[in-house]
Amino acid sequence: MDLTGLSSKRRLLLVFCVSCFLYTSTDAEGSCKLKAKFNLQGYKEVVKRTVVVGGMFPVHQRLVSTDVNTTIPPESSDCEGFNFRTFRWAQTMLFALNEINNRTDLLPRTELGYVIYDSCFTISKAVEGTLTFLTGQDEAVPNYRCGDGPPASALVGAGGSDLSIATARILGLYYFPQMSYASSCSVLESRFQYPTFLRTIPNDEHQSMAMAKLVLHFGWTWVGTIAADDDYGKYGIKRFKEVVEEVGVCISFSETLPKTSSPEAMQRIAQAVVESTAKIIVVFSSDVDLRPLLEELLLHNITNRTWIATEAWVTSAAISRHPDILPVLGGTIGFAVKRAEIPGLKEHLLAVNPYNDTLTEEFWGIVFNCTMNYKQVLRGMRRCTGEEMIDKLNNTYSDVSQLRITYNVYKAVYAVAHALHNLETCKNDSSPFDSGTCPDINAFEPWQLMYYMKNLRFTVPHTGEEIFFTEGEVQGFYEILNWQSDSDGEITYTQIGYYNSTAPPDDMLTINNASIIWNNDVLETPRSVCSERCQPGTRMGIRQGEPVCCFDCIPCADGEISNTTDARGCILCDEDYWSNANHDECVLKIIEFLDYSEPLGITLIAIAVFGALAAIVVAIIFLRHLNTPLVNANDALLSFSLLLGLVITFLSSIAFLGEPQMWSCMTSQVALAAGFALVLSSLMGKSALLMLRARAVKAVKAATRAAKAAAAAAEQSPDTAVFAPAIPQKNDVDPIHPRHQRAMMIVGTLIQAVACTVWLILMPPHPVKNTAAQNIKIILECDIGNIIFICSIYAYDILLALLAFAFAFVARKLEDHFNEGKSVTFGMLVFFIVWISFVPAYLSTRGKFMVAVQIFAILASSFGLLACVFIPKCYVLLVKPERNTEEMMIPRPKSRDAGISLATTSSAANETTVSTVSTVSLDD
Repeated sequence: MDLTGLSSKRRLLLVFCVSCFLYTSTDAEGSCKLKAKFNLQGYKEVVKRTVVVGGMFPVHQRLVSTDVNTTIPPESSDCEGFNFRTFRWAQTMLFALNEINNRTDLLPRTELGYVIYDSCFTISKAVEGTLTFLTGQDEAVPNYRCGDGPPASALVGAGGSDLSIATARILGLYYFPQMSYASSCSVLESRFQYPTFLRTIPNDEHQSMAMAKLVLHFGWTWVGTIAADDDYGKYGIKRFKEVVEEVGVCISFSETLPKTSSPEAMQRIAQAVVESTAKIIVVFSSDVDLRPLLEELLLHNITNRTWIATEAWVTSAAISRHPDILPVLGGTIGFAVKRAEIPGLKEHLLAVNPYNDTLTEEFWGIVFNCTMNYKQVLRGMRRCTGEEMIDKLNNTYSDVSQLRITYNVYKAVYAVAHALHNLETCKNDSSPFDSGTCPDINAFEPWQLMYYMKNLRFTVPHTGEEIFFTEGEVQGFYEILNWQSDSDGEITYTQIGYYNSTAPPDDMLTINNASIIWNNDVLETPRSVCSERCQPGTRMGIRQGEPVCCFDCIPCADGEISNTTDARGCILCDEDYWSNANHDECVLKIIEFLDYSEPLGITLIAIAVFGALAAIVVAIIFLRHLNTPLVNANDALLSFSLLLGLVITFLSSIAFLGEPQMWSCMTSQVALAAGFALVLSSLMGKSALLMLRARAVKAVKAATRAAKAAAAAAEQSPDTAVFAPAIPQKNDVDPIHPRHQRAMMIVGTLIQAVACTVWLILMPPHPVKNTAAQNIKIILECDIGNIIFICSIYAYDILLALLAFAFAFVARKLEDHFNEGKSVTFGMLVFFIVWISFVPAYLSTRGKFMVAVQIFAILASSFGLLACVFIPKCYVLLVKPERNTEEMMIPRPKSRDAGISLATTSSAANETTVSTVSTVSLDD
């Protein structure tokens, strides 16, 4: 039959059922056939006793290894590895029973007997002892109680949690009470599986929580765990992991201590401790299971670690008194159950007699290195006299300074005694049972005693501690101990705090940090983290495939901050804020605009004002020479409108400066667009006339050539009549008048004005905060409102510029002493060069310098037009006034066509006049 699919608990129950089957009843009287005999050691006193109390203690640590041999009858294994500490526990039960029997206020009419067995720290021995105790005789007969001795009341034991789980399942079948003093595993809290199990030691649920709170108290987030390979270790460390992992603590390594000797496993565990960066190691194990690992730790000289101990080994002399243990386990912090002073116990311990029982005999031989075995004496060992000075003994057995589990044994015996006392003193009129009668102390059923044990409340002698059970459990209270060194280099247990499960959550753990001695070079609280904490300004970046406690601290991106330690993510600053240099605070962005008061703003204002004044000065010069031919050569009004437009463009650039306001955004864009429209419309009007004059001059040249050709033909053929073509007159040269030019200027400007008005009404420019251009700055600028409008308006200005340039370019060859066509052409070329260069320069700059580039383009193009168009005229008006004559203003062809100029050709008087070429006057 395959049992591998069953749990260990079910397998145990199945084995028990099979063992029951092996015993068969042979007759009606119930005689039994024995199938096996157990080899149990312990104490027994049942003669002339009223009630028997059972006890089970792991006096030995393990079974003696034997070869499996089926050729001879099997025998129950012997035990080895005598444990002084647990032997003291067994003696404490004897002491408590003797104390109770000597009292007159507790069970005055009842003498308590006892049957105490050694479980050898193994489940098999614990089961053997349980079956034997239930049977009532040395040979165990499952499901039977043989003999007519005193009734068995309860079992105190059985030591470790694994042992109690095994015994509790068997005892629970008969509803037989069990009071444990050291089995703290949380599995035993189940009333369904272990209905008769009670204990005087706190549930490991409290201890696991206390350990977790201790780890969190010191901020340790990277710990290693080691647990014994039994229910005590597995369930205790499992609950600890659940609690700490919920709050972000990570487990560096998790190892298991084997129950059997395994040097390879110990080497592996020690290597894991060495290789791990965790400085905190939690050990959920008994001292027996931990001892082999201790040897390996000493071999590797593993220091600079802080060990967290459970109550099972924190006060174990087998660990703390090991030679050279201080460098390895010094500074250990552990949880211990309550400590007490038990008067008279030490005297009892020192009064044992080696001749009374085999356990005491073995103890005596080990302590005094002698023997009472005759065969061993013959082999040369010293013979024990029985009078050795035990009062001089100084070992774990006689050390009563740390009575903790020992105190639990004492309380467990008294709990059974008080339950029996309540049963004995029961009155029929107040019987709690349905029968209405009280049980007899000499013949009661286990379930009747179980009622009194569950509802028990008593005060422990000498300590005054009140004991009561809540579903078989006591309150979770632990003293927190620190392993420190005394003047002799020995380890002492110094209390540094306590844990109380009944206190409010924030007050459960109380620790005096200043009283702790740590096991490190700097003697200060160790740090146990996989990664150092991320400071403000960084965030935690989880490493792929590693625990969450292992992370990289990634700096927050620009514009993001983290103002807490170990931030999971960075916080994006608000729109008007930006991260500081440390990325731990959002600061107000720098507000940037081209201010009037800064040097660049002052410079641009000065240049703009200078340009406007220069245009005004030119206008004044023109006014003073208003009636001169040069001023009137191409409509003086257009010149003044051109200068007015330049003044507007110069001054409009000032509106771009300063903090953008609604009025400044509207004024700057509209004034610029309208000013350039006025300038370019005026230039277009002037250029149009110049173009028409150039075309007229070209027509005159063509007609003159034709006339010369006709004259030459007439000289060659006098008899032939040759008619010369008509020479165009003045009205043909100037087909448009100044009013037409002014109309062009007015219409061109008016169209722009209407467009700007519509723009201002529908989607006007307005000030905005530009937070996207530069991260650390808020750029105050004007939003154009609508891209279609702005493109349409400036596209119209470009159209006017192209027309003016085209007209002027056609008229560039029209020569007089002042060639205005060339001046306009050069002015427009400068205008185009400036604005074509402006585009890449504008796009490559940011912030207030974009405004500076735009103003520079406005000023440069305006100065270019002012200089190219008006400086030549001002030069003539101011420096060369003799050229300011009507004749100088006459347009003429280039020098190579001078012979065709405006001469008159006449033939001989007697010949017929062929043609007459009149002088063409081109003045205005």
